[in-house]
Amino acid sequence: MSYYIGVDVGTGSARAVLVDDNGKTIVSHTKETTTWRDHDDHRIFEQSTNNIWDSISSCIKKCLAESKISPSSVKGLSFDATCSLAVSDFNGDPVIVTKGKNIGQNGDRNVILWADHRAEKEAELINSTGSVVLDYVGGTMSLEMEIPKTLWLKNHMEPSLFSRCQFFDLPDFLTYRATKDSTRSCCSVTCKCSFVPKSGWQADFFEKIGLEELVKTDYRQLGAANGEVLTAGKPVGNGLSKQAAEELGLVEGTPVGSAVIDAYAGWLGTVAGRYKDNGILSDAIPSIDESRHRLAACAGTSTCHIVQSREGVFVNGVWGPYKDPVFQGWWMNEGGQSSTGQLIDFMIKTHPAYPRLQKIAEEHKSNIFSVLQDLLQKMKEENGVESLTELTKDMHFYPDLHGNRSPIADPRMRGSFVGLTLDDGLNDLARKYNVTLEAIALQTRHIVDEMNAKGHSITSIYMSGSQAKNIPMMQLFADTCGMPVVLPFDEGAAVPLGAAMLGRFAAEAAKKGVETMNEEQQGELLWRIMVEMTPPGTIVKPATSGREKQLIEAKYKIFREAIDIQYRWRKQIEEAMK
Repeated sequence: MSYYIGVDVGTGSARAVLVDDNGKTIVSHTKETTTWRDHDDHRIFEQSTNNIWDSISSCIKKCLAESKISPSSVKGLSFDATCSLAVSDFNGDPVIVTKGKNIGQNGDRNVILWADHRAEKEAELINSTGSVVLDYVGGTMSLEMEIPKTLWLKNHMEPSLFSRCQFFDLPDFLTYRATKDSTRSCCSVTCKCSFVPKSGWQADFFEKIGLEELVKTDYRQLGAANGEVLTAGKPVGNGLSKQAAEELGLVEGTPVGSAVIDAYAGWLGTVAGRYKDNGILSDAIPSIDESRHRLAACAGTSTCHIVQSREGVFVNGVWGPYKDPVFQGWWMNEGGQSSTGQLIDFMIKTHPAYPRLQKIAEEHKSNIFSVLQDLLQKMKEENGVESLTELTKDMHFYPDLHGNRSPIADPRMRGSFVGLTLDDGLNDLARKYNVTLEAIALQTRHIVDEMNAKGHSITSIYMSGSQAKNIPMMQLFADTCGMPVVLPFDEGAAVPLGAAMLGRFAAEAAKKGVETMNEEQQGELLWRIMVEMTPPGTIVKPATSGREKQLIEAKYKIFREAIDIQYRWRKQIEEAMK
């Protein structure tokens, strides 16, 4: 039996999963990573690649020790990670990104996390250029992407220090750290670093925004010079370096697959799956063409929505279309919500009744979400209503507390709530919890509607991430979006499983000789691996009718109106300030 390792670096932890040829999880381990905040600036989120790598090493070694599987039986591995900016010098040593006297010097805090919003002015400058790069990010570049952050670093760093930096999307840094080969992935440079499909880096764009030194050095600091990039899973360099092999407890030369952003690993780990309906497994084995109709939603701290298409589809406010991020010859679009799991936590933990909720959960040896759901069901019965939507029919929540990623692409959007009362008790917390889930579902529908209106044909949603555990929330998604939601066999393992699939692809491609395989053969191999390694999921079908369906439609209309109202009010305030 051959085994493969997938490493997933999320917002707050690193996870390694050891799987077999069939995608069965043998063992997995997770270790928290450190995030630094600035008490005087809520926009700042920083991490350390040293800390992340140490966490990865610990997880892999624990997997090997617990499974008692020989390192030589691990035939390949790969990584996925958040789309965070990692900075090192050309020796691979970390470079400090924290504003202040030490910025640009060597030191641990060398990652600007994806959620960091310090580069707002830089993003505004970029969005004023009218460059072709904007066409491939939905018309507006997010301040969460890597080029605004790189420009922020230039604006705050001594030129001599800036010139010695390498800039990586975090997944690419991890393969660099593993192999000492800095070849970038198509996924990272195309999706997050302004590498334009078919034509590559745009010199006029970098010169216009003030990053002309990147052009003058032939993009040495960004990589991918002359269009040299690797599609997902292609072997990187000569596999694990001697140093990395020792640090991870693996064998030197073990194939390392080109990495992907975490949401794309979620796509890999779900969309090729079959599903069970009332315990009966679906007969049809999906073809790659079926992926055009399956939206992958990777839902944790934030949520990303990814769909694949044969041709590029341009959707305002939705990132992409990106060419070849996973399969050569295919395009992908990525919608997103900057705060979903984080939003749920915020709405619960900032409520005055939260301590009481915790106490009840402890007394009943349950969790807070089960307690809230029980409360909602009790209130539904006591109020004689048909659904939870009816229970909270007079409460309307617009959820962009951290700005809007899709489909408006406006970081200035803020949250709003209609229906507040003087109630600060547990029942009020339960209602607000339900309305928060409802708002996330309504925004998901907004994103799907915009994608389909511009040319996609999404008919189902394939979930991964922690939110897939919340079955009432998943039913709400199905009812609100009017399409089935497929839950993975193991919602927490779907993302690292996607990375493990790339490890297997690297191993098999290296064995066959990837240079001898054409684009079609590589695609067939990767899809076959995805089909073989994806355990069957469970389908959640829409179940609304009558009054609840009408209420959802009314609430969706109100949700969309809330956007228009916010823009109108913003304009009125701006005019008053003149």
